[in-house]
Amino acid sequence: MIALLRRVTTVCALSTALAACGTTQPPRALTTPVPAPPPRHPTLVPGPAGLTPVFEHGPRTRGRTVALTFDADMTAGQGARAAAGERFDHPRLISTLRALKVRATVFMTGRWAEEYPEQARSIGRDPLFEVANHSYSHYAYTPDCYGLPTVSEERKRSDVERAYAALREAGVPDPLPYFRFPGGCYDRRALKALTPTGVTAVQWDVVGGDAFETDPDVVARQVLDGVRPGSVVVLHCTRSAAPATERAMRTIVPELRRRGFRFVKVSELVGAVGGRP
Repeated sequence: MIALLRRVTTVCALSTALAACGTTQPPRALTTPVPAPPPRHPTLVPGPAGLTPVFEHGPRTRGRTVALTFDADMTAGQGARAAAGERFDHPRLISTLRALKVRATVFMTGRWAEEYPEQARSIGRDPLFEVANHSYSHYAYTPDCYGLPTVSEERKRSDVERAYAALREAGVPDPLPYFRFPGGCYDRRALKALTPTGVTAVQWDVVGGDAFETDPDVVARQVLDGVRPGSVVVLHCTRSAAPATERAMRTIVPELRRRGFRFVKVSELVGAVGGRP
């Protein structure tokens, strides 16, 4: 009896979080902790008829902010070219952005993340950057889009979902609920097909013109001539298709800072126009 009383006393002392010693429930501290939910990012409310909303630029009157965005493109059919040595990544560009401490958004195809998982993971975990969806393999969502192959109507939603799966598999911890149409081409049917995914489609108001351009001064001039407060600039993070982009950044970044611009991510601009969490 004495041993039993000692055992009860010990149990009560260890269960101070319980309402009474007589309960059989374990102390709350001993239960498995529930993981915190992933961070949430602002999105725009659906457009008319519930269509996927489209974002092009931030506020023009809330300070001199600009979002540099970089499309990391690769199609499903370019694996053989990558194996043969063609580079669809651009690590020097990312290193330059880091050295210049530029906040930026990378729109990444799932196929690019599969080809360069270490880089995808590194970019996705760097607080300077955020990663968003650019389709699985850069197939167009409308006909006649710069000669790109097209995604069939019934596969548009699954293409977006497949891209998110590839990004997470590569180690991107928190890909944003933003989608950039390959080639920037979309129509009402494409917006309707993507509505169930909950994404905000992100376009731009400044074209960097770096695709296949070899002169960095041409790229820099197009960006500097076009930027306004709240601008979204579209550029590329693909060495073979945009060889001058990294060198152009060395002109663009200091000049925009000299003009009083501050570099932000797309999520900050979406939030500034009233994006909901």
